[in-house]
Amino acid sequence: MWYLQRLALVLCLQAGFMVAAAAPPEERPNVIIIFMDDMGYGDLSCYAGSPWQTPNIDRLATQGMRFTYFYVAQPVCSASRAALLTGCYPNRVGIHGALWPSAPIALDTTEQTIAGILKQEGYATGMVGKWHLGSKAPWLPLQHGFDEYLGLPYSNDMWPVHYDGAPYADTSRHPRAKYPLLPLIEGDKPVKFIRTLDDQAQLTTLYTSRACRFIRKHKKEPFFLYMAHSMPHVPIAVSGKFEGKSGDGLFGDMISEVDWSVGEVMRTLEENGLTDNTLVIFTSDNGPWLSYGNHAGNTGGLREGKGSTWEGGIRVPCIIRWPGKVPAGAVCNKMAATIDLLPTVAGICGAKLPQRKIDGVDVKSLLFNQPDANPRDELAVYYGVNSLEAIRKGPWKLVLPHKGRTYKLNLPGYDGFPGATPDVPVGMALYDLRRDPGETLDVQQQFPEEMKALLLIAEKYRQDLGDDLTGVKGNGRRNAGKVQL
Repeated sequence: MWYLQRLALVLCLQAGFMVAAAAPPEERPNVIIIFMDDMGYGDLSCYAGSPWQTPNIDRLATQGMRFTYFYVAQPVCSASRAALLTGCYPNRVGIHGALWPSAPIALDTTEQTIAGILKQEGYATGMVGKWHLGSKAPWLPLQHGFDEYLGLPYSNDMWPVHYDGAPYADTSRHPRAKYPLLPLIEGDKPVKFIRTLDDQAQLTTLYTSRACRFIRKHKKEPFFLYMAHSMPHVPIAVSGKFEGKSGDGLFGDMISEVDWSVGEVMRTLEENGLTDNTLVIFTSDNGPWLSYGNHAGNTGGLREGKGSTWEGGIRVPCIIRWPGKVPAGAVCNKMAATIDLLPTVAGICGAKLPQRKIDGVDVKSLLFNQPDANPRDELAVYYGVNSLEAIRKGPWKLVLPHKGRTYKLNLPGYDGFPGATPDVPVGMALYDLRRDPGETLDVQQQFPEEMKALLLIAEKYRQDLGDDLTGVKGNGRRNAGKVQL
């Protein structure tokens, strides 16, 4: 009898621990992801000492953790966003490139997103800003786990407007002239059209107002807010509140307004007593679009930019704040990636992981500064439809032969006009990013064992996800949603 009583006590205690491991709803943190568009590693004063002042984002860094090796899954709009939301390499879920308004594919609704897994746990879920994973219902945020949505269905340059801000003539043969009007969508339906640069100038304020309204509306329940800014993607524009105020041209003004937006979101949390129980993640979808010159940011000395798998295209700023949980003023020099955000948020919020395979890993051990934590030690770097172009492991980066974009052969554009960005052959190389963050010194001859190990890792990813460059099909990819045109 005493044995059965003792066993019952042990079982009760174990059940208690299991309940404690999954925090009750009132103790689960709110989650806000602020996702910039084309913001480079060097665009914040808390990173590479950029000429633009970002006091609110800098304050976020002093109150949380700043990552120095944080990566996107691909250095381009739609692919990067699919990775963030699903925790998967985008080629696993069939998404690549930047989807045009009439693209025949979209993120399939069978893929679970951060919003979807949190909604199952009773979270209110909202999105403001750029979606770019399907241009119309049933491929919009409301079909991917979000309760509310206000924003653009794709990039703000996908409109029938010339680089100088004037509409194309009806007779123009330029491909951009064939784009439809740029819709601002609420829920599933357009509520207005963005026709001019003056309209673009109101987007940051509009997104900020709606984000703060969402926070106030759901302050008494757990919520997830995905705030995906359209800036600094071209065409850049700024409201009258910040025009001419930075002393460093339109780009500086726009960065100041984006920084103001982050400050408004933080102030709203504080005014509603939500600061301590809100996990805030600030990052970007890829590096800067350097061909736009003074309308683009900078990489802080990293090589190349958006659309390339060099460090300037795939390494981005990331700041994570959660007062009392994430140590203030911490710097993390371990590798992490946007695909890790879904499993990390799930682990913190007690949500179930997607049933299908994902590629992200839970990196909360890094957030909590646990000794010797290193949950992500390798990363496959794909681009295009399904081309494996690099492998990251520890301090090493193996660059595989491919053709890649370069910004080094032509002068950049100016005042909203782009320069040329040709593709050039890229040979196999090995870089030690500890000593050579600019990827200038190929050390493969000095480290043959590292080369051998990295090539084996590359082959592992080819067998799973395939590789167009070597003709390997892979067996782990899933189909994107097929859009009826």
